[in-house]
Amino acid sequence: MQWRMQMLFQRKLKIRFLFLLFLALLVHLVMDFALPTTHRSCGCDTKASKATGVLSGSPMPASLKKLSLRILQDFSGSNGSLEKSSQPERAGLHLRAGEPGVQQQHEEANAEWTRGSKLAALFEHPLYNIPVPEVTEKDKLFIVNPMEKFSLRSSGSDEWVSSSKAETLLPTGKTAYDTYPTWLKFHIGINRYELYPRRDPLLPTLLRDLATQRIISSVQKSGGTQLKLIMTFPNYGQALFKPMKQTRDQETPIDFFYFSDFERHNAEIAAFHLDRILDFRRIPPVSGRLVNITKEIRDITTDKKLAKTFFISPAGNVCFYGECSYYCSTEHAVCGKPDRLEGSMAALLPDKTLAKRRSWRSPWRRSYHKSKKAEWELNPNYCDQVRETPPYDSGHRLLDLIDMAILDFLMGNMDRHHYETFEKFGNDTFLLHLDNGRGFGTHSRDEPSILAPLHQCCSIKKSTYLRLQLLATQPYRLSDVLREALAADPLAPVLAEPHLQALDRRLEKVLVAVGHCLARAAHQEKVLVDDVGPWV
Repeated sequence: MQWRMQMLFQRKLKIRFLFLLFLALLVHLVMDFALPTTHRSCGCDTKASKATGVLSGSPMPASLKKLSLRILQDFSGSNGSLEKSSQPERAGLHLRAGEPGVQQQHEEANAEWTRGSKLAALFEHPLYNIPVPEVTEKDKLFIVNPMEKFSLRSSGSDEWVSSSKAETLLPTGKTAYDTYPTWLKFHIGINRYELYPRRDPLLPTLLRDLATQRIISSVQKSGGTQLKLIMTFPNYGQALFKPMKQTRDQETPIDFFYFSDFERHNAEIAAFHLDRILDFRRIPPVSGRLVNITKEIRDITTDKKLAKTFFISPAGNVCFYGECSYYCSTEHAVCGKPDRLEGSMAALLPDKTLAKRRSWRSPWRRSYHKSKKAEWELNPNYCDQVRETPPYDSGHRLLDLIDMAILDFLMGNMDRHHYETFEKFGNDTFLLHLDNGRGFGTHSRDEPSILAPLHQCCSIKKSTYLRLQLLATQPYRLSDVLREALAADPLAPVLAEPHLQALDRRLEKVLVAVGHCLARAAHQEKVLVDDVGPWV
């Protein structure tokens, strides 16, 4: 009898235990399905990418190319500026670029950004879908051998090698082109008509690489008036780094000469996005980045002259100043907080030994003298003289120069003394809009002299004029679309709000200037030079 009672008790105990186990499992299932998906924390995306063999720095798979309208959104870095990094709620800034937490923050921000996007709507407009001429082999900067393959020597190597014996189709099913790093694909894509395509699927990847790729070398760029560094990545890609010199809300003093102004890192970032919004696409891609002065500059530099300029400030911050013509001294040193430093990372163009560039002195170059004025400032008929001078006497070079003047006026950049073109394409090609660091220095005043080419020549491309008109309308307001484009940068907010508002004011002044030209012209086509034909 006692044995039966013991067996019955054990059986009841087992049943109760199984019931409690089932109840616990049921509660977990209910909680899993009831909670919002955004609260589930897992490394699913990371695991999935590993499973499919897609690395964070590799080109986008074909299925993602449909998302080309989400250009400028796929960053993996912080979404705040250095000024905010000391605040506890901005803890994401203290993660190193490329870590899962940083990537997740940007993916969530990007998803929000695409809803009701003015920028996406702008790029869908017919004015941003005017076809470029057919690109032939002679119109490409480089003729690529489709059999050439690039690969790493080993999984732990930073060195890229090429193999002339590679097959066009690799055993993995990819082409040899798929093995190229993104920076090399950017170089290969340059042609006579554009630095990069309107809907370039490589652009988000290239910008992300600039913001997150590991830096293996930092040396000072020779020449120039202010401190700049050349950063090298493991895949041999390189970028031009301009460090932060002043805060977002600082304006250039009214008594400063334009040639005494600082170069601003955030101006380089904003100039790239503005240039793209205007559909010029003549500035190489630029991304903001937070660097560690100690680990990513001082400890890895091979530049002995640069290495000698590092010091610790009285506030305990790591500083350096390099060697240059201006502002390279302890009084103008670049300092971290304590060793974290904002800067712009601009993709470098192909080396001049591979793709020669020609430097042209701008006809509207300033005197760069405290008291002397340039000829164009004294002669109101100066443009007549320019029109008779090669290469401005034929083709679209003069109109391209006026495009550049409009870009500079919108930014407030008075420092456009030279411009460059790729020598291979001769005079029939676009102008490179390089060195934009002296833009966005003032927002409370405008500089009408920057528009001298437009005022004096009274000519503008019809496509440029129509896009400017479009950007002055509420659905596509210039300040709104630039604000949206800059919101995805790791250093956002890139521009102080008054600078964005100044863009709309300056845009109106450009349109008024064209209106005056049209009112005085006997023939409208002499003012609005048709470069769009039947497309508009």
